[in-house]
Amino acid sequence: MNKRQHHNIDNPPDDALWFLPLGGSGEIGMNFNLYGTAGKWLIVDCGITFPDENTPGIEVIMPDVRFISERREDIVGMVITHGHEDHLGAIEYLWSQLQCPIYATKFTAEIIRAKLGHKEKQKGLEIIELPVGGKFKAGPFSVNMVHVTHSIPEAHMISIETKHGKVLHTGDWKFDPHPGLGELTDFAELKALGKQNILAIVGDSTNALVAGHSGSEQDVLKCFKNIFGRYKNRIAVTCFASNIARIKSVYAAAKENGRYVALVGRSLWRNAEIAEECGYLPEFKNFLSEAEAMQAPRGKVVFVCTGCQGEVRAALSRIAAQNHPEVNFEDDDMVIFSSREIPGNEKAIGRVQNLLLAQGIKILTPDNDPVHVSGHPARDELAELYKTVRPRLSVPVHGELRHQTEHASVARECKVPNVIIPSNGQIIRLGPGPAKIVGEVPVGRLGLDGKIVRAIGGDALKDRRKLSFAGIVVITVALDRRCMMPSDPQITIFGLEDDDHIEQLNDELCDTVMDAVERLTKKSLDDDETVRNIVAQAAQRRLKEIHGKKPVMKVNVMRI
Repeated sequence: MNKRQHHNIDNPPDDALWFLPLGGSGEIGMNFNLYGTAGKWLIVDCGITFPDENTPGIEVIMPDVRFISERREDIVGMVITHGHEDHLGAIEYLWSQLQCPIYATKFTAEIIRAKLGHKEKQKGLEIIELPVGGKFKAGPFSVNMVHVTHSIPEAHMISIETKHGKVLHTGDWKFDPHPGLGELTDFAELKALGKQNILAIVGDSTNALVAGHSGSEQDVLKCFKNIFGRYKNRIAVTCFASNIARIKSVYAAAKENGRYVALVGRSLWRNAEIAEECGYLPEFKNFLSEAEAMQAPRGKVVFVCTGCQGEVRAALSRIAAQNHPEVNFEDDDMVIFSSREIPGNEKAIGRVQNLLLAQGIKILTPDNDPVHVSGHPARDELAELYKTVRPRLSVPVHGELRHQTEHASVARECKVPNVIIPSNGQIIRLGPGPAKIVGEVPVGRLGLDGKIVRAIGGDALKDRRKLSFAGIVVITVALDRRCMMPSDPQITIFGLEDDDHIEQLNDELCDTVMDAVERLTKKSLDDDETVRNIVAQAAQRRLKEIHGKKPVMKVNVMRI
């Protein structure tokens, strides 16, 4: 965890409303936000983000919520804005530390339940289902859900009212008059908020660098219809498994062109089934299984696949690597990447695309054709929101600093009087009175490492990163009762030298270790820790001279 100073942060005061992000400020994803007043906390969202090459072996990353888990008796609840992973994906790993009621609409609640799976994981879990546009009261907070358009059903902005005023927390949103799924954004409620002297907008910055408008799902549908009609072979579309609007667009375009649709990937089937249960995807009953789709003529099927971000275990990565148990593509088939690249995933996506191209499979991306529109607001939509709601303060979140800075610029252009760009861990006094940063709390990241959740900055991951670029050397030194070496040290080298040069390197290290041990005094030889340190230092110096690298070094001392 980062070392930060505490400034009277034990309890939110009665005379102010605080905002405290523990994740999602200065980064894309991993949204976890706190609002505090009168000694109580309200959590908004509990999300994950993706790992990268700096976190080998980690499957998902989530915020370290130790600050609030140590105060869980003061948590009045957690409200989830919508069902995307970067807003709810950490619940299954972190809820046991928080143990607070969760407020969510039906579709979002069903996704949470499906992710938790086994009943033992849900033990004690209380999910309070809200209608679209619902309201609730939790401690000193009165919350109103304001429905907005997004790529998933039942996305909401959150209007949070305390005695110190109202704050609008936007979650993910956009303005789309033809979304293809769900209700339109509740402009009437936004206009009503604009007449209520709103304290602050805490808002999505993801697309603040994008000029104009984010575009309409209707445009994607038109593009799909055209592509599906003119292309004669097998087609696959990869998108986020939660993008129910995109699945509906694929189905409508396929149906118009006499094609069947198959879903490939467990998360796609799970989310589609939940959408069908909630009334958003009646097309579900017409989807083909993977095996059925592979029996259909090449020109009569469209696959929808998980793996748009290059995830190694997702369906598209396995298909591209030609090791999927059911689905394989052939020369002159087509894969459409119907999503934006999340920063940090470019290499993984490029790897999958290169594998596909090497097999003669064509690819289409949003750079080639309008096969994707974002679910996040571009600059014109941000400006429209500010002009409608007219807050006294803008707090740009959900973005890297470059996104937050551009968001702040839009707010200033819209004559918002005050702007504060937060970082994770900063406590911001939203009101009453001038907004300002009043303190900081420790923040950090946790990673899911197999079945274990561990700190990203811990020794295990440091060693693993070092192993990935410098290898490991294991040295075993045997000492008899006279502290003499009856045999040469045993040395094992991994990831540092090719097999045909290992023996030579082993001999050089053996000589180095023996020289180092022979120079030790009797007193030093009696101490295992001293022997280990001296041997490790000597071996490290020699390897640095030979290879210019400092591998992970493990030294064992045996007494015989």
